[in-house]
Parts: sequence; C-alpha cells; structure tokens
Amino acid sequence: MSSAVLTGLPRTVLRLHRSALLAWTAFVVGMAGWLVWLNEVTAGDVRGAERGCTRLGLCTDPLASLAYSKPFAWIGLLLCYSFLAVAAFAGGALVGREMESGTAELAWTQGVTPARWLTAKLALPALAVVAGGAVLVPVYRWGWDANHDLTGDDWSLPAAFVARGPLMVAYGLCALAVGALAAVLLRRTLAALGTAFATMWLVNALLARYRADLWPKETRTSAKGPDWPDGAWPLNWGRNAGGYFAVYQPESHFWPLHLVETGIVLALAATATTAAYTVLRRRTA
Repeated sequence: MSSAVLTGLPRTVLRLHRSALLAWTAFVVGMAGWLVWLNEVTAGDVRGAERGCTRLGLCTDPLASLAYSKPFAWIGLLLCYSFLAVAAFAGGALVGREMESGTAELAWTQGVTPARWLTAKLALPALAVVAGGAVLVPVYRWGWDANHDLTGDDWSLPAAFVARGPLMVAYGLCALAVGALAAVLLRRTLAALGTAFATMWLVNALLARYRADLWPKETRTSAKGPDWPDGAWPLNWGRNAGGYFAVYQPESHFWPLHLVETGIVLALAATATTAAYTVLRRRTA
C-alpha cells in the first residue's frame, strides 16, 4: 500500500465533508461567542437593572433577568443535544452515503483496506468533536459559575448536567461510533441516519432516567417535614414511623455522577466502534 494513498485519505475526507466541518466550526464559534457576550455584556446589564430595585422589591424591569436566563438555557440545550446532529451526520453523510453509493468499495480497490478507510472516516470528525468540546465546556462552565444566580437552573437539569463536563464530548464520540455502526450494518443513508439518531436519543433518555442511581443517594430525616440541603437534587420524600424523610443527591455528587455516566457512554462508544470494524471486516472478507 503506497504511502501516498494513506496520506491522501484524511485529505479526501476533509474535502468531502468540508461543509460539515465548517458548520461545526461555526456552531462552536457561535455558541462560544454568544456565551461570552451573555456573561460580559448581558449579565452586567441585568445586574445593573437589579440594583435599581427598591427595598420594597419594585423594579423598573422585573423581567430583566430573562435577557440572560433564556438565552443561556437555549445554549445549554443546544450543547447538551448536539450529539444527535453528530449521530445523523455519521450515519448519513459520513459513512452511510458512501456505503450505499459504492464509493467505499471503489476506494477499497485502490490500495486502501476497509479498516483504514473507516479509521480515516472517523478520526477527523472525532478530533473535531473533542476540539469543539474543549472550547465549549469551559466557556459554559465559566458562565454557569459566574452567573448561576441569574438562571435559577438546577445542576441536575439535562443541559447543565451534560454541558458542564466531559460528558458532552463522550456523547458526541458515542454518536459518531453508533452512526458508523448503523451505516455499516444497513448500507442505506436514510435508514442509517434515522437509526443512529433514534438509538442515541434512546441511550440518552435511558441514562437520564437512571442518572440519579449512578451514585449512592443520601437520606435526611426530620420531625418537622422533608428537608434538603441547599442545592440538593430532591429524589423522594415522605413520612414513616421515624418521621419525615428526604432522599436526595447533594450538589457535591455532581462530579461522581457526571464521571460515571461519562465512563458508561465512552464504553458504549468503544463497543460500537469495535462492532463497526468487526462487521466491516466480515462483510469485506
């Protein structure tokens, strides 16, 4: 196999998917810029409006905080669920289209093994996902830490939970692997796109449903009524023979919960990647 062929693989992938890379770059730059503007400009304006409130709580603009909280919430949702777009891209344009059109088989007859072809297909998008997360996660965390009082969002909400750490990148990498596996299995663009999208939506929904169970919960009892610490994630409460009880995840459990879920998602990504290579090797043997 000539070194020229191997060297040209990444260049070919970059040329074929230049539009998708530019779109992802625009998304990363746009979200980061929006966050910077919100925290450097909008947050200052909102705090200035709040300082204008009287001691009786009367404000000239009682809805001023929405100028910050609503855009910040939308950014969090876009970051949290960006992996769905990655899954659709991987299952459709990245791998599925070339499997369906026969372009992949043509490349394999020109000195490129199927495994190297798939590696070239996945490597550059994976690098883009990691680089994008390396920019967006710190900027989002900066905004959350600096102005959390303006949003009122709980740390257990999906957007805040995913976008504040490496879990965002893990979901993106898993979506890339699931999309590739769906494309290799189905060999149809639309079918692979839809399957990858639905699979990642289901994975996220299941993990979100059982997220609170990924780390031991804490329980507090009281004679007066259910009582949680500040910032806790309430899970269950009631009354029994010993009085009132409250089950919760304290805010200090954010990182254990976040990292456990990150590990699960990365394990799924590794499994899907291995399966994609295995299926491809068997179908081209």
